[in-house]
Amino acid sequence: MLDVVDIQKILPHRFPFLLVDRITQIEKEKFIEAYKNVTIGEQIFQGHFPGHPIYPGVMIIEGMAQAGGILAFESMSEDEQSDTQDKVVYFMSIDKAKFRSPVKPGDKLVYKLRVIKHKGSIWVLDGKAYVDDKLACEAELKAMIVDK
Repeated sequence: MLDVVDIQKILPHRFPFLLVDRITQIEKEKFIEAYKNVTIGEQIFQGHFPGHPIYPGVMIIEGMAQAGGILAFESMSEDEQSDTQDKVVYFMSIDKAKFRSPVKPGDKLVYKLRVIKHKGSIWVLDGKAYVDDKLACEAELKAMIVDK
């Protein structure tokens, strides 16, 4: 549905910190599915860990948060979307984070986020990340859309 060029129009993140390659499903105010192709060429693997590359859990959480930010922005009304360049999503909390299986170079990391609660500028999301339909990570994310 949205490719990386579309994503860059929504999120301020850029290489090497843009962690969403494509949005495959989105239902405003409810759900988003996105993915990131994890490759050995990523800078993070130079130090995590040489000879045994594992994609860091904190990067998985950040990728889920970026997908959640896209859901929040895409759920705005057309009037609100006109000023997204002046808005940014801030993390408020990460709860119930669990890492279930390692993510390695060559994996397609699929993010699935569901809205638990949305009130005003606050969003609470249930996030899960999968590799080949196997749960790799889960967390409850809380974020707020604020003016830059």
